[in-house]
Amino acid sequence: MDEFSTPDLCDAHTAVRVMHMQFASYGGHSHFCGQAATIKCFEDNSLVKALAEEPGHGRVMVVDGGGSLRRALLGDQIAEKACLNGWLGLIINGAVRDVTVLQTLTLGVFALGVIPLKTDKHGVGLRGMPIEIGGAKVAEGDWIYADGCGVVVSDVDLLER
Repeated sequence: MDEFSTPDLCDAHTAVRVMHMQFASYGGHSHFCGQAATIKCFEDNSLVKALAEEPGHGRVMVVDGGGSLRRALLGDQIAEKACLNGWLGLIINGAVRDVTVLQTLTLGVFALGVIPLKTDKHGVGLRGMPIEIGGAKVAEGDWIYADGCGVVVSDVDLLER
């Protein structure tokens, strides 16, 4: 895992965008970074499930669920599939469930909260479009850096690789 801290990234790079949200960490990794793949959906995780079934290539799925805590956009089955397919993490502006299993996975999961209810699946939502979470705009391919201090977004890779 690449070494970074989001406070240091903010200090060193004035052009970064910070998600002004109080996320909690529910996955097995609380420190992760990668390029963004974006989804916008509301109480329907059909697109989250579909994207988790595709190769992740070390990317981070960024899901704007409108902040709803009424239905979980991620549970153990989708998270396990994402992990197996090479996704590094998910940032969810919404809720998750099955947190005892999520904590055992080699996957970063940041979300607003938990609820045991799953979503209905109607195939509703948008994928690959620019979204905004907590005042930070995120486009497909932007770089996401997440740790215990928060989530930072950048147009370019901020780490020397």
